[in-house]
Amino acid sequence: MRFLFVLLFALLLPEMAMAADFDTLGLTGTQRGIYTVLIFIIAYAFVMTEEFTHLSKSKPVILAAGIIWAHAAILSKEAGVSAEDMHKAFEYNLKEYAELMLFLLTAMTYINSMSERDVFEALRSWLVRKQFGYRQLFVITGITTFFLSSVADNLTAALLIGAVVSAVGKGNEKFISMGFVNLVIAANAGGAFCPFGDITTLMVWQAEYAEFFDFFKLFIPSAVNYGIPAAVMYFALPDEQPAATNEVAVQLKPGALVICFMFLATIASAVSFKQVLHLPPFMGMMVGLSVLMLYGYYLKINVTVEGDKRFTIFDHVRNAEWDTLLFFFGVVFAVGGLGYIGYLELLSGAMYDTLGPTTANILVGLISAVVDNIPVMFAVLNMNLDMDLYQWLLVTLTAGVGGSLLSVGSAAGVALMGQSDHKYTFFSHLKWTPAIAAGYAGSIFAHYLING
Repeated sequence: MRFLFVLLFALLLPEMAMAADFDTLGLTGTQRGIYTVLIFIIAYAFVMTEEFTHLSKSKPVILAAGIIWAHAAILSKEAGVSAEDMHKAFEYNLKEYAELMLFLLTAMTYINSMSERDVFEALRSWLVRKQFGYRQLFVITGITTFFLSSVADNLTAALLIGAVVSAVGKGNEKFISMGFVNLVIAANAGGAFCPFGDITTLMVWQAEYAEFFDFFKLFIPSAVNYGIPAAVMYFALPDEQPAATNEVAVQLKPGALVICFMFLATIASAVSFKQVLHLPPFMGMMVGLSVLMLYGYYLKINVTVEGDKRFTIFDHVRNAEWDTLLFFFGVVFAVGGLGYIGYLELLSGAMYDTLGPTTANILVGLISAVVDNIPVMFAVLNMNLDMDLYQWLLVTLTAGVGGSLLSVGSAAGVALMGQSDHKYTFFSHLKWTPAIAAGYAGSIFAHYLING
């Protein structure tokens, strides 16, 4: 919500000049321009109340994007801007979305394929059968989520390991509640140090503000961000053993390990396309998707297991998180339309010119605790800021981990609230916010010591 207040405050500031590779309209003070801001605020209010309304978050932002661009087109015509110049701004947003959408679609398809081959179910079964104590499980599930979220997105990692926490903590609400807080922090922290771990990190990489291996400089700050609150919560857990279960070992389906290896090879392909061939990384991901399709055809034709449904790759494409992908479409075009009218330049002046990049980048993380970090980061990327690598890594870190401060600050937190059957709530998370804030401050300080 602070993001929206800052955006409104920016209406009072003087106009600025340029954004991206095209001229902005500079019509933020017009009635129609202010109307587009109100449309965005209303749409985002629906996004923030998704947990209660059960209205998919993609629906209001796509509508808002269409309305905002319709008004931007009218404003550009009234200002005497040619249709060709207006299309440059529009196509810039289309290019940004297309690259990210194809990249994410491939990653989601791989995750769905591994899930269908019981890779994650086998991991869950193994952890349950090992009969670890609550404190051991707290550490194991947290560290697993931290590293898993660096290659699978933080939402997927939190949900997969959340199933383990629910299974082994059955009957112990305190463990489930604290375990879910632990997973949210671990998922968000783990996603910050690798371009594949979070959409915002991926956006910074594809915008070429940092090279692939630059992000690993955030590993220690990310670990500090997770480690501080995890250490505090660890000693508050009961040092007890969960009740024994009759969990049966889950066997991997044919091709499971091959698909895991192919996913790692696809990530390497994406990095190679970017670093060696200087092509967008989504092209390397699409090459990996084509290999998965061919291997899926082999499984479908040649591998049959009694009672096992044949592997069909397009089922896994269909089961991608389309609400997330379409939400991202709405965000890119809604924020892009506001930027074309001129609001991102005003916001840049209000935050970065007035406060300085360090304070502004720390504020971005605090904003991400309330507002989803995707529109916040997309806005930052489109402010055309002149920052060095240290500052771009700082905003990548803060935008990634800032959502841990509140349960509603990240997709992982919102999803786990829905999965926990009221055992993990806004207020049960809020209880640990001081410890999480200490981790947030510690990660920024670690980044300064290591990379400053």
